[in-house]
Amino acid sequence: MFMLWAIPAGIVVGLLAGGRLDGMSGFRFRWAPLAIGGLLVQVVLFTPTGDHLSGSLAPAIYVASTLAVFAAVLRNVRLPGMAIVALVSLSNLAAITANGGAMPADPAALAAAGLDGAGSHTNSVVVPDPVLRPLTDIFAIPAGVPFANVFSVGDVLIGVGIVFVIAAAMRRVPASMAPSAAR
Repeated sequence: MFMLWAIPAGIVVGLLAGGRLDGMSGFRFRWAPLAIGGLLVQVVLFTPTGDHLSGSLAPAIYVASTLAVFAAVLRNVRLPGMAIVALVSLSNLAAITANGGAMPADPAALAAAGLDGAGSHTNSVVVPDPVLRPLTDIFAIPAGVPFANVFSVGDVLIGVGIVFVIAAAMRRVPASMAPSAAR
């Protein structure tokens, strides 16, 4: 949820930088269905029903869905800002994979967000001595704030990359408005 804030922030930054919403009309994100599918799998996976249906396969499904999103990001790495998203997505994937298919979360961060970890149907879980701890969910949006949750420095940087991608796309001149080439 934390990274969803990047979309309106990207639009605001794009407008402040002189961009226009119609600049997004020429934006092409290749393999979008793969990215959307991977994210939707995660949305379902971290619900009571998804938790029940996936059982012991949940870690593998989480890693596979994260790999699907990462593949789509890599396919678009030439878009301005997408290299940031790709690099930091890789760090999140490394933390998830190194910790058995779950993103470790700091217990104090979970408590601050009003989540108890187990039973909260979140991708973040308490792991004793997490591998790659600085890359894990050690920060929190506190309970009482919309979309309260835990997040990593990687999540913040992915959000920054998304803001940059949107703002850069808004600054593009749509082909229908581009001046025609001199003859």
